[in-house]
Amino acid sequence: MTNMINKAIATVIPYCPKKFIWVFSKKYIAGVSVQDAIKVSQSLNEQGVCVTVDLLGEFITNIRQADEHLEEYLQIIASFEKAQIKGNYSLKPTSFGLLIDPEKCYQNIRGIVALASKHKNFVRIDMEDAQRVDQELLLYLRLKRAFPNNVGLVLQAYLKRTQADLEELLKEHTPDSPLNFRLCKGIYNESADIAFKDGEKINRNYLKLLERMLCEGVYVGIATHDQALIKGAYELIDKYNVPKDMYEFQMLYGVTPKLRSSIVADGHKMRVYVPYGEDWFGYSTRRLKENPKMAQHIIKSIFVKG
Repeated sequence: MTNMINKAIATVIPYCPKKFIWVFSKKYIAGVSVQDAIKVSQSLNEQGVCVTVDLLGEFITNIRQADEHLEEYLQIIASFEKAQIKGNYSLKPTSFGLLIDPEKCYQNIRGIVALASKHKNFVRIDMEDAQRVDQELLLYLRLKRAFPNNVGLVLQAYLKRTQADLEELLKEHTPDSPLNFRLCKGIYNESADIAFKDGEKINRNYLKLLERMLCEGVYVGIATHDQALIKGAYELIDKYNVPKDMYEFQMLYGVTPKLRSSIVADGHKMRVYVPYGEDWFGYSTRRLKENPKMAQHIIKSIFVKG
C-alpha cells in the first residue's frame, strides 16, 4: 500500500508548480548559478568538508546542448579554481551527447578532464541507468588511458554485474595509473533480473565490493548515508588498517548533515556532492520518478517542516 501511495504522489508532483517543488528541492540543490555552487562549497570547506560539483542537465536532446554543457563546465573549473575551492568535478555522460554522438561525447569530456588536469584536479564520471553501463565503462577506460590520475568512475552496488565489472577494471590498476571509484548503492529503478531489490542484499554486495577495493589498494569514495554501511566500512578500514589517504566518505548535499559531521569528527575525509543548475526541476522530478520512495520525504518536507 505504501509503495502505491508513493508512486501516486510521484506521478502527481511533477505537474505541480515549480515554486511548490522548490520548497523541497532547495535543501538538496545549491542553486541555479555557479556562484551559488561556489557559496555552498565555500561553506562546506569551512566545515572541513571537500566537495564535488555537478551541473544538472542529463539526457539532452540535441548536440548543441552538449556544447553548452562543455562551455559551462570549463567555466565551472575556471571559477572554482580561482575561488580555491577544495573539491573536484562530477559529470554525467548523457549531458555531453553519449546517446546522440558517442565520439563527440568523448571529445567534450576529454576537454574537461584536460583542463582539470592542468590544475592537478580530478573529474568523476557518474554512472547512470543500467542501459548506459557498457558505454560508460568504455568511455571511462578511454579517458583514463589518456589521463591516468585525473579521472574516476562510479560503481553501483545494486547491479548484479558490478562484481564482474570490478574484476575487469582491476586489471587496469597500476602504480602509475591507480583506480579511483565512488561506490554507491544506486538509485535507478532497474529490473530484478539485473539488480538486487532487497536492501539487505544490496548492503551485503556493497560491503563485499568495498572490501575487494580496499584490499586491492583502490582509492574509494564510500558514498552512503546508511549507518549500517558506515559501520561496516569502519570495520573494514580497521580490519585492513587502510591509510586515511586511501578512502573518503561521500554524501549528498542537504542529506544527513549530523551523520556527516560525526564522520568528520571521527577524523575521516568527507566529500559532499553539490548539484546546481537551471535544470533543477528536471533533476528533482527525474529522481522522484526513478525512486518513488522519495515522495514521502517530499510531503514531510513541505507539510510537516513547512
